[in-house]
Amino acid sequence: MAIEIKAPIFPESVADGQIATWHKKAGDAVKRDELLVEIETDKVVMEVVSPADGVLSSIGKPEGSTVLSQEVVGVIEEGAVVTDTSAIKEPVAAAVVEKPASAPALGPAARKLVAEHGLDPAAISGSGKSGRVTKDDVVQHISSAVVPRTQTPTPATAVAMPAMVGERVERRVPMTRLRARIAERLLEAKQSTAMLTTFNEVNMAPVMNLRKQYGEKFEKAHGVRLGFMSFFVKAAVEALRRFPGVNASLDGQDIIYHGYQDIGVAVSSDKGLVVPILREAEHMSLAEIEAKIAEYGKKARDGKLSIEDMTGGTFSISNGGIFGSLLSTPILNPPQTAILGMHKIQDRPMAVNGQVVILPMMYLALSYDHRLIDGKEAVSFLVAIKDMIEDPTRILLEM
Repeated sequence: MAIEIKAPIFPESVADGQIATWHKKAGDAVKRDELLVEIETDKVVMEVVSPADGVLSSIGKPEGSTVLSQEVVGVIEEGAVVTDTSAIKEPVAAAVVEKPASAPALGPAARKLVAEHGLDPAAISGSGKSGRVTKDDVVQHISSAVVPRTQTPTPATAVAMPAMVGERVERRVPMTRLRARIAERLLEAKQSTAMLTTFNEVNMAPVMNLRKQYGEKFEKAHGVRLGFMSFFVKAAVEALRRFPGVNASLDGQDIIYHGYQDIGVAVSSDKGLVVPILREAEHMSLAEIEAKIAEYGKKARDGKLSIEDMTGGTFSISNGGIFGSLLSTPILNPPQTAILGMHKIQDRPMAVNGQVVILPMMYLALSYDHRLIDGKEAVSFLVAIKDMIEDPTRILLEM
């Protein structure tokens, strides 16, 4: 019996998708729940699995095709088996190539590049978690694969000619839908908001000492490590309560004040920066925040984040410090009107009670939409964050 393979139902905010990768060819045997195809939207990569055992009889939408919600992309012949073995040949002894027992895991973008260039995944060194091959790994592998040309000296001279430098290689690839959407939203934020940024710095010693004293016990009790982000999320929640304008959004000429704090936390993935949401963060404990961030991080690396995970949000936090950024200006995530930027912790000489003391300091940046938020409100909000981080007991006492 023929079974149609359909694209998932897209949310209202997603008009269409693009076939990113087919994991099976027409005529291949498939098993129930086996991954068949990945469809990339402007927000996430959605996986389509086989509904039954059988044979993939046809592919209606090849890679790169645009697909609509619930559109047929292929057909499976349920219960059928592969009977054509004419393509199977006896191996030739002189041309046998041993393949590794297990190929490294590839992200969707990396897998697509490997297929486009006919590369052997086993020959690419992965820099991701557990050796996972990222898109950057594939690009680096392609760039380093240029074969140098050599020039042989003529018999009339005994001077050896130097090896010629490899050819200048350029490669043109289409921008992924997710990358294109990120670019569109960043440009929109720059052009449609009156964005300003205010800066401050915070002494991280109190939080670092707290982690050093209780970090091991915290991990044993909750099964998750105590990081810095949970402290900043809790501090942001309290600051947003005090300054509701920073937690608001603009809708045309209307201001929407949110009676809850849904905090977006920026997470890096192979395809770019994504911002999953900690919903009702005001009701979450430090442990719950850390566990949810860890879950989102894993889902981002595996390309498993859903549209629901990233929809909404009233305020965002981005931590460029994990990449070594000392100071930057975060860009707003409309319709939100503010975003907090964390940075690298660095020992610096500071004046404390007339004495020079070396302290672990972090620069903080708050970008905000000046159409809604005044400078005084933005500065006061950032100072509230600083005060709570420098005295973490204020977070627990909501002071």
